[in-house]
Amino acid sequence: MKPFDHRKYRPAPRIDLKERRWPDRTIDKAPRWASVDLRDGNQALLEPMSVEQKQRLWQVLVETGFKEIEVGFPSASQPDYDFVRWLIDENRIPADVTVQVLVQAREELIQKTFDALDGVHRAIVHVYNSTSTVQRERVFERDREGIKAIAVQGAEWLRREAARHPNTEWVFQYSPESFSNTEMDYAVEVCDAVLEAWEPTAMHPCIINLPATVESATPNVFADQVEYFCTHISRREAVVVSVHTHNDRGSAVAAAEMALLAGADRVEGTLLGNGERTGNTDLVTMAMNLYSQGVDPELDLSRPDHIIQVYSECTGLPVHPRHPWVGELVYTAFSGSHQDAIRKCLNRQQPDEPWQVAYLPIDPHDLGRDYQAVIRVNSQSGKGGVAFVLERDYGLRIPRWMQVELARVVQQASESQPGEVDSAAIHGLFLEHFVREEAPIRLKGYHVDRRDGREVIEARLSEAGTERILQGEGEGALSALVDAWMRHSGADVSVVDYSEHALGEGTDAEAAAYVLLNVDGQRVSGAALDHDTLSAPIKAVLSALNRVRAPASEAA
Repeated sequence: MKPFDHRKYRPAPRIDLKERRWPDRTIDKAPRWASVDLRDGNQALLEPMSVEQKQRLWQVLVETGFKEIEVGFPSASQPDYDFVRWLIDENRIPADVTVQVLVQAREELIQKTFDALDGVHRAIVHVYNSTSTVQRERVFERDREGIKAIAVQGAEWLRREAARHPNTEWVFQYSPESFSNTEMDYAVEVCDAVLEAWEPTAMHPCIINLPATVESATPNVFADQVEYFCTHISRREAVVVSVHTHNDRGSAVAAAEMALLAGADRVEGTLLGNGERTGNTDLVTMAMNLYSQGVDPELDLSRPDHIIQVYSECTGLPVHPRHPWVGELVYTAFSGSHQDAIRKCLNRQQPDEPWQVAYLPIDPHDLGRDYQAVIRVNSQSGKGGVAFVLERDYGLRIPRWMQVELARVVQQASESQPGEVDSAAIHGLFLEHFVREEAPIRLKGYHVDRRDGREVIEARLSEAGTERILQGEGEGALSALVDAWMRHSGADVSVVDYSEHALGEGTDAEAAAYVLLNVDGQRVSGAALDHDTLSAPIKAVLSALNRVRAPASEAA
């Protein structure tokens, strides 16, 4: 058999769910969120967090709005034990936040767990054992009854220890580890046996957590499993059904979302998807998915950069620049067609209407991001991106016909020096190639009169050190200057298009003028910036003429 051979694997089994309902449902409210960053996320790190690091991350989780936070495995780790005691002894747990701890179904570990929680006002104690076929047969070497007995015994120990600490409000949670690789009828059987031991009620429910400990099927298969469980488990009204999906196939978020459609009430996961192997459900991504659909995620993700900073400093893990919703480059468009569409949509977006901007499913401002990061320019960028950058940073509203030409100039520059072209470089290229009013022709002065309903211009120009006075007339000063130039040079010149606007406000604001000429059949554009609103268009015409007369080596 060759080394890379698909024949050694089998497809994950499906269940025969005849009348599944989840495909016709929608998610219209947030689930109960449970962060497991401080336990599951922590145990997946090359260097587990120190108590101090866990304290920092705890604060971020509380600020973000998590009401249930798994804080560790206090029976298995001294730093976890110390952290739990710090939370309780220093009164660091807000009244509306419930801590959760994990423990295996072993008596001495359960006792130590309850000791660690002594004095807490409310806590979830999460007990688990594995129920999957491969774990039963190859790891524990027990049959179905033997594995179920472990679960029931663990449940009974939890109830006994809770009775020894009556001043705490206890919530019990059980996970049939590797639920998604367990036969569904058996998973229900084990959980029913646990429920018999706990006797939960609708007023005092317990949590049954269904982990995809190893993601081994498509999300729809997991949804079928969850729906089967929700419709077959006893005492459903007394059970909070929770899911804990992993990302081995890259579908943890999708599987958790489909599980909600299938009847789950609660989702366990981590900030930004940290966790064993490929990670857990990314709660930031899942919450933002809800937000983008108009559903309140009940988490405050308006400061993702702060979350990312603390997360990275505490875990030592980077965040990919293309990470969904919060990556550095998520709201950055390099493609020219994307840039153009974004710019046009942003210009038309009204503050009192639903968000409708191409390529931007949400307003970056909602996440504390600025539009300065939306459009950046490289060799793949087009006229839209170039125009956006100049308008954003310099107030220049480049007309479309000049955008096309400038985009080619910027692209050539970016190809000669691979990478991003910043706005200062783009502005420099614009000035270099289009604002060329000094040479070879330079305006020394002009005078405009109106005679018989027409504009008459007398322009004093310097060319190659020689001054001459040109005269012409037309419907306006611009056409009069063109007429003067044609009389002087003999060239056939006409104004194809023209545009101007103010740069800023007030009487001392500069004017920006842009002109497109046809000179002997050749179209050429020019621009000028001047505090005088009449000088600006005149200089723009000279910039275009200078581009025609410039040596080939200097031409744009």
